[in-house]
Amino acid sequence: MPRRVLLVEDDPGDVFLVRELLAEADPALQVSVASSVADAVAGGQLGRVDCVLLDLNLPGVQGLDALRSLLRADGSAAVCVLTGVDDEHLGVAAVAAGAQDYLVKGKVDGQVLIRAVRYAVERRRAESSLLRLREEQLAAAESARLERGLLPSPLLAGSPVGARSYYRAGRARSLIGGDFFDAVLGPTGTVHAIVGDVCGHGPDEAALGALLRVSWRALVLAGLHESQLLPKLQQVLVTERHDPSLFTTVCAIAIRPVPGGRGEMAVRVAGHPPPVLLRPPQRLEPPVGVPLGVFPDATWDPLTVPLAKGWALLAYTDGLIEGRGPDPGEPLWEEGLHAMLLEERGTDLERLPARLVERAQELNGGSLVDDVAILILSEEGTR
Repeated sequence: MPRRVLLVEDDPGDVFLVRELLAEADPALQVSVASSVADAVAGGQLGRVDCVLLDLNLPGVQGLDALRSLLRADGSAAVCVLTGVDDEHLGVAAVAAGAQDYLVKGKVDGQVLIRAVRYAVERRRAESSLLRLREEQLAAAESARLERGLLPSPLLAGSPVGARSYYRAGRARSLIGGDFFDAVLGPTGTVHAIVGDVCGHGPDEAALGALLRVSWRALVLAGLHESQLLPKLQQVLVTERHDPSLFTTVCAIAIRPVPGGRGEMAVRVAGHPPPVLLRPPQRLEPPVGVPLGVFPDATWDPLTVPLAKGWALLAYTDGLIEGRGPDPGEPLWEEGLHAMLLEERGTDLERLPARLVERAQELNGGSLVDDVAILILSEEGTR
């Protein structure tokens, strides 16, 4: 229900008449007056009213100039224009130009006038809602396009490895963040996997994360040796980052087939939480190198682990463990995650990622504020 109306009118007689009609229809309605659009803008009146009644026959302006000036000053204003009897066609043109309604002077009473004001306000609200909806749809479509680059479908067909993943962005109303993951069967039969985290939480970091993932996948498919993947990925990061202080943590995994056995796994960690061997349960402690983007000549030594029958591995980003844990004032950290995994050892691998996030949120007392990426790799057929 509109409570404040601004009348832009230079004729004292018309001002008196409109005031009386509005007071008769709604005595509680507050009416302020400006003699021109310039006066209304200079006085800051536009932002303080629910609706503007605008005379189109103001001195010094022609046609729809007054309406255009008003909408340039406040594009969200609800405007109902007033025209003379001979200018009804101008009212129609005003609606096409952005006004919500028009009235012809001399043909309205108080009830018609107040209904027009209310209609203008409600129509403007509806238009604003549709505009916000459209903007949200466009933002969602853009996020979905970026999400396709950030959240890949692992390329593991023909390999003995299966993958399950989980991703949730930490930013409100966002589908994407700076975390990324991928898993790819290389040309030599080695399965490569990566989980990474670009420091920061904005759209630039999200775009960089997607770029790093795609670059890593291209390097794997090109047959680059596993020992060269992180150095080359660091070169991409240094070249493409928008801030020279930006770094990225990474856990890189190479699952190599071994003749007559189930293979072995090489794990390289660049400032990232180490993965966890779920089956059989084992804490892995690979050498922790510096994050990508810190030292140009950094190297990352691997931890090699033989794979047993029915093996399964969990890799994740630190958003999973940085929320509050069971001890007051302390985050969950890796110790809390390991305890949680012991309690969830009977959970199906398909459900395990979402279950871990659910439990972490319960401990945190609400949604986790950082991005979370989880990748579970396992011997194909293991549940």
